[in-house]
Amino acid sequence: VSDAGSPLISDPGYKRVQAAVGAELPATILPGPTAPVMALALSGLPSDRFLFGGFLPAKSKARRAAIVEAARAPVTLIFFETAPRLLESLKDLHAVLGDRKAAVARELTKLFEEVRRESLPQLIAHYEQTGAPKGEIVIVVGPPEEERASKQDIDTLLRQALDRMSVKDAAATVAAATGAPKRTVYARALQLAVET
Repeated sequence: VSDAGSPLISDPGYKRVQAAVGAELPATILPGPTAPVMALALSGLPSDRFLFGGFLPAKSKARRAAIVEAARAPVTLIFFETAPRLLESLKDLHAVLGDRKAAVARELTKLFEEVRRESLPQLIAHYEQTGAPKGEIVIVVGPPEEERASKQDIDTLLRQALDRMSVKDAAATVAAATGAPKRTVYARALQLAVET
């Protein structure tokens, strides 16, 4: 029993269903509003394939690792986030995924519902200027563009990544963001690291 829409998505409520099934009790659901699916539909981003990643980790290193893992899937990504961590998460998403289309949806189904649909850099600039919004937040990030990144694009991304990451992490991040072969990107990252 819940008074919060469909809380079994992300919340530990699935344990209730497991307990009911384990006790051979009937279990059913009458769906209510669910923020991830609602944010996906309102984002205007592709909704035919998506990955719901729950809450991103609080620490930047773990958060970036989770983003790199999710970036491997060529689908729209959905994450929950808290207002105080929104800006840092948007920055990490941009650092790992590059300049993708995205949306920040907050307070869905409530009086102050808002959906901002822009690129990750535009969203970062907005929240740097306005500060953290209030309420419950869902971040939706579009899939990578179909076209492959050029060598020049990969070099630019690698140089940016190498400023703040190890060669291995920079190569993994850029390969995930561009869809370029990992070996090729790693070899180029090694070359660029030696040149600097």
